[in-house]
Amino acid sequence: MFNKKSKIIDEDYVSDSIVQIKEDDVDVVMDNQEEISSKLVNASVLKKYSELGKVMLGMLTDYRKGIYTKVPWFTIATIAFGFLYILNPFDIVPDFIPLIGYIDDLAVFSFGLRFIETDLHNYLDWKLESQA
Repeated sequence: MFNKKSKIIDEDYVSDSIVQIKEDDVDVVMDNQEEISSKLVNASVLKKYSELGKVMLGMLTDYRKGIYTKVPWFTIATIAFGFLYILNPFDIVPDFIPLIGYIDDLAVFSFGLRFIETDLHNYLDWKLESQA
């Protein structure tokens, strides 16, 4: 749960990191969807986020295919950053440390969700309308 300066994960740390995300980072997330899904399902601390993770991966997939374009880059970058952070086993609190290893992942994921909640709702509404 650290920031480079204050050693605390906070909204500033997450938002500052999000603006550094590039298209190549989204590619990394797309190439590692199975590993991300596995981490969300198998890490008890992150398990409650597995359904949200599926929605977020769906949004990224539809965005990359050009099917869903009504999403700001900041939202795509937020999702990519959250998943890249979860993928990294040697993040601020290494994942191999039982229980607490996923606390920083949970914090980053939670902050990111607060930033993109409305866009996730819009995506789900669009998904439901397009299936009707």
